[in-house]
Amino acid sequence: MNADNEPTLVVRWLRAAMYALVTALLAPVALVLFIVQVVAIPLVLISVGALVLYVEVPIVAALCDLHRRMAAGVLDRRWYPGDYKPRHDRGNIFHLLSVWSSDSLRWRDLGWLALASTIGFVISLVGVIFAATLVLLPFVEPLMRARAAMDLGVLNRGRAEVLEARVHEVTESRAATVDSAAAELRRVERDLHDGAQARLAALGMTIGLAESQVDNDPDAAKQLMAEARASATAALGDLRSVVRGIHPPVLADRGVGPAVEALALDMPLAMTLNLAVDERLPAAMENAVYFAVAEALANIGKHSRAHNAWISMGIFDGVLRVEVGDDGIGGAVAAGSGLHGVTQRLKALDGSLYVHSPIGGPTIVSMEVPCAS
Repeated sequence: MNADNEPTLVVRWLRAAMYALVTALLAPVALVLFIVQVVAIPLVLISVGALVLYVEVPIVAALCDLHRRMAAGVLDRRWYPGDYKPRHDRGNIFHLLSVWSSDSLRWRDLGWLALASTIGFVISLVGVIFAATLVLLPFVEPLMRARAAMDLGVLNRGRAEVLEARVHEVTESRAATVDSAAAELRRVERDLHDGAQARLAALGMTIGLAESQVDNDPDAAKQLMAEARASATAALGDLRSVVRGIHPPVLADRGVGPAVEALALDMPLAMTLNLAVDERLPAAMENAVYFAVAEALANIGKHSRAHNAWISMGIFDGVLRVEVGDDGIGGAVAAGSGLHGVTQRLKALDGSLYVHSPIGGPTIVSMEVPCAS
């Protein structure tokens, strides 16, 4: 590497040559997967085709992600895995296949298999021949850069698809945000009605009784006033609880890092914290991340049976990344749980939430939210 951390000319040549060799060796694999998938698609209505696709489609996705990574490396770009539609596993293989079939990126993968096993194979084979002939080694890099650009052009969604998906996501996020705000308002109204409002009504009645007893029975009036004071204290506590549920004071005063630390201190199990966020972030982001972590910790306390948990938080490349994990029994899902609402709240900020929770654990909830800090 030179002073600017750019690959040297020889390193680029060798990297291109390695790319040519690996893609040439993987071309037969792509051809086999293409044939299997093309044959299995018409057989979906019978169990054999469905089972073959159930096993084969994730393998194709893994192969495509490998080529995305290699192609991005040759082009000196940051690589991103395929943004496939999320898998909503309802225990029905045909539902899963319908999700896959409605994902244009899965069809792009299929088209790429055909391209990689034909034209791509020829390009890579020529690159291998050039690399073996050292005199022609300088020509390997432009040739394989063309192959890499072709791969990424097919494997990644087109601009129109990205914009369409973004519009759909923003529409869903807006609707979910409105629903979440309405649900939050109903919760606040319910808490006020069942808590502070009831106590204040009882307080008024108690004070009224005390007033009627002041002249006739001063001792009873004093007792009633003591009860009124206790009711006022309890009502104040209820009001503070409602306010904390809307926007915790520690979050408003000190930011998301100390607020998350305060959440962790209330957990009844061993917590490991790595909270590398000291600066203040936009209020909406702090609020969304705080309640996302709070929901994840609540799930740990209710369902995980964990003995240890951890929270890490930091800003990397302009993205706030948060991870909440535990060593419990696993099996957590985002869909249909409190985490679903959290996901929608994060989406409103262009954020995302991922849950990795195999049976037996560990469970890891990862969040990413772009930020300008």
